[in-house]
Amino acid sequence: MPQPTARTVTSLADGRRLTYYDRGAAVPRESVDRRPLDPASHGSEVRLDPATGDWVTIAAHRQARTYRPPAEECPLCPSRDGRLSEIPAEDYQVAVFENRFPSLAGPPAELTDAADGLWRSGPGAGRCEVVCFTADHDASFADLTPERARLVLDAWTDRTAELSALPGVEQVYCFENRGTEIGVTLAHPHGQIYAFPFTAPRTARAVDRAAAHRAATGRNLFEDLLAAERAHGERVVLSGEHWTAFVPFAARWPYEVHLHPHRRVPDLTALDEQQRSEFPYLYLELLRRFDRLFGGGRTPYISAWHQAPAAHGEELALHLELFTIRRTADKLKYLAGVESGMDAFVNDVTPEDAARRLREVAA
Repeated sequence: MPQPTARTVTSLADGRRLTYYDRGAAVPRESVDRRPLDPASHGSEVRLDPATGDWVTIAAHRQARTYRPPAEECPLCPSRDGRLSEIPAEDYQVAVFENRFPSLAGPPAELTDAADGLWRSGPGAGRCEVVCFTADHDASFADLTPERARLVLDAWTDRTAELSALPGVEQVYCFENRGTEIGVTLAHPHGQIYAFPFTAPRTARAVDRAAAHRAATGRNLFEDLLAAERAHGERVVLSGEHWTAFVPFAARWPYEVHLHPHRRVPDLTALDEQQRSEFPYLYLELLRRFDRLFGGGRTPYISAWHQAPAAHGEELALHLELFTIRRTADKLKYLAGVESGMDAFVNDVTPEDAARRLREVAA
């Protein structure tokens, strides 16, 4: 059994919340944020697209957010040697704080209708948080030990539980963007968590597909998908006792892997101890294989936890999707006219070849 996770909650100078996560006994966290910050503010808005039914967040205030600072000015490093950052402590294991430039923030509010009900909008309520995986600026998630990766999983789980309970929050989304090719503005190893006041468009489509499958077959869509991939085997990348990673049949990205627990659960809070204990080993191996795909170096990727909204947990399945926009060592997959204009993906690599390649680069 892993050591228990200690959680220490404090506040930053502008009132935002900061939580330290430590493995084992609680570490004294008495450092105070001494920066002269104004009170946190935001001004985002959510608007409903009447043609698609998708919610869009308008967050113009984020234009002023920190953009690719030099390493010595990284706001996610610990506060050391007289330099103050978002983390007041001189060292930390895992830290989570409210984003200083959030896309979503604040309590729920009434939506308003205009143009005879055609336009619907409201304040961008919700929460955006930053998850710092390690104090080491030059590391990456793939460099973590299984014990530290488990601590990050514990932090994701804790934040999912707390954010899901906030009034007005419909869905919690934990994710990591890595690499300047993805658009990352801070090089420090970190991820983010969004607490949406709506069900994300892709999740809404999955809800509809799962309902249709249940009506047609009497079975769960995601249980059937996982069973079929495990039985077929050609697209399975690696498998453990409690998780299986596979390239999906209709992968949209050149190298895309879905990691599912064998026992279907709606979100991170429902994982059992066996699933939690095995996850770090498989996930770290996947990340390291991604880094070996193109001859070494750090492959840009997006890692995304798909969790069921509170209102639709009975048919959806928690899973992690990991994908890269790199299709060869020197070529990227751009979302141009077909993908961006019509949301119709064209993949340059067959899912079967991608799975074979990911099996070949095993250490």
